[in-house]
Amino acid sequence: MASHGIRDKVAIVGMGCTQFGEHWDRSTDDLLIDASAEALGSAGVSLGDVDAFWLGTMGSGLSGLTLSRPLKIDHKPVTHVENYCATGSEAFRNACYAVASGAYDVVMAIGVEKLKDSGFSGLVVPSPANDGTSSNVTAPASFSFLAPAYAEKYGVDTQEMKDVMTRIAWKNHRNGALNPRAQFRKEVSKETIACSPLVAGPLGIFDCSGVSDGSAAAIIVRAEDAYKYTDRPIFVKALSFVAGPAAGPIDPSYDYTSFTEVVHSARDAYAQAGITNPRAELAMAEVHDCFTPTELVLMEDLGFAERGFGWKEVLAGTFDLDGELPVNPDGGLKSFGHPIGASGLRMLFECWLQLREEAGERQIASVAAGKTKALTHNLGGSPGACVSFVSVVGSELD
Repeated sequence: MASHGIRDKVAIVGMGCTQFGEHWDRSTDDLLIDASAEALGSAGVSLGDVDAFWLGTMGSGLSGLTLSRPLKIDHKPVTHVENYCATGSEAFRNACYAVASGAYDVVMAIGVEKLKDSGFSGLVVPSPANDGTSSNVTAPASFSFLAPAYAEKYGVDTQEMKDVMTRIAWKNHRNGALNPRAQFRKEVSKETIACSPLVAGPLGIFDCSGVSDGSAAAIIVRAEDAYKYTDRPIFVKALSFVAGPAAGPIDPSYDYTSFTEVVHSARDAYAQAGITNPRAELAMAEVHDCFTPTELVLMEDLGFAERGFGWKEVLAGTFDLDGELPVNPDGGLKSFGHPIGASGLRMLFECWLQLREEAGERQIASVAAGKTKALTHNLGGSPGACVSFVSVVGSELD
């Protein structure tokens, strides 16, 4: 893959994130104002210091006016981007490239989504015209295929598979209970999770991520300027975004036990960052746990577990807050919530807190032990037909 990367050329010097949840009393404008104000304050800069803006939202606004109007931005470039559930990560990626190119000195990447006002559960948007080969199943239905496919391929019986999915949800709710910004801030017992009403296939209510409103933002500068703004910047090591051929649903060889787009983007990101053993080298990972079997499959696609052994690692606690490689220490999409345009930047916000040792009760031990790199992962679409983003960030220059 011809991806040279921008390793250690740009840095995050400020971040902000609203609480995610059902914000019936707050508008899209309110959320954007709050997230941007926190990010600007974190970096010690004013809105006037920002040269350009990248806004990610899938369904909560059109054009750069969605941001320029509430912030009263004075005739500066505001680029609106969208890439399914990886929209926030796409805003961040483009903002980073703009700084690395030398086009701008200080930029903002910001994501927002206001899902609850629609009255529907989930992201309900009209599907574009297609050639008739696209599936019309719901998101829970399409991701529900992962669990039985994985179980059959690797010889995991039905009850064991249920236990694995239950433990992933239990872990993420347990982490989210320690996070004041999370949508769901209560631990949920394994019994309650396992016995929850079914939504699609083997997926119960607690196997599905939250539908929420929220916003998150980052201030990005050149690496050589980072210490002018903060004594603890976070440096960008890798940014990889891939779109697959979307042939999975009509490809007889696709078996629903892997996201090939994730495998490719992870491989590219690790090459950019110089990572050869992600499980050993990363302090933590924020991954796109839209549904519990998604997180399981991602543990193998991202190289955190051997093929066919991810389920055992989940049950062993490898990815717990105090495990060998903490995954979703902020609660993930499952507990923190999933306002589409904000999720990718929310993941980076957790890396920002953890690598700076500012995560409070949920602070992971691996950072104090000397690990300095973290990973974020988003995917958008469905199994066999998705886009995938992987970033690696770190608290030190290599």
